[in-house]
Amino acid sequence: MRDDLAALRPLLLASGLGLGGAAASEPGAEPVGPAEAAAAASMPEQRRREFLAGRRAARRALWAVGLDCGEIPRSGRLPVFAPGRAASISHSGGIAVAVARGADGESPLGCDLELRPLPRAAARLVLRADEEPLLAVWSVTALFSAKESAWKALAVTDGGLRDLRASSCGDELRVRLRVDPARAVGVRVVHVGAAGVFSYVTGRDTVPG
Repeated sequence: MRDDLAALRPLLLASGLGLGGAAASEPGAEPVGPAEAAAAASMPEQRRREFLAGRRAARRALWAVGLDCGEIPRSGRLPVFAPGRAASISHSGGIAVAVARGADGESPLGCDLELRPLPRAAARLVLRADEEPLLAVWSVTALFSAKESAWKALAVTDGGLRDLRASSCGDELRVRLRVDPARAVGVRVVHVGAAGVFSYVTGRDTVPG
């Protein structure tokens, strides 16, 4: 599965995005600074390992685009990056993955890793009736992951995934806010591992409708 993700690095770099990954099981994982240490100290052991893996993945993604990065504190549940640094982090099944953009980039950032497939019945939690035809082509897991990536990139603060509308756009998905359709992004979904998916935002989508 990690080889599947590694194979995506050239594709993302061509779009100005760095990709980083880390496993919660990696030995010797320690907080980089006091803010990370304080956040990790209150977590159960498995959550602590996942948290630190996410920070390692984000630093590796930033290094991939030529940016150094020290500790990554948090505000609530969101990571806080130093000026000129930005990344999106996701966790699933003990694996953390992150995408980052270069210092001069302005592309929206969002990624999501889902290693446990969702049942068809979960579609009602993700889609509205006008999106159900997508299930002829896309799995519920792929649609959920794409909306999760878009949610991060669009910095949505209220509502749920059903307040985003997905539509097919070639080999990608276009995801937009229902209340503000001009706010839209393109999302690519790729299969990883036996039944997992990884999605990432490819950029802003300006196609009307």
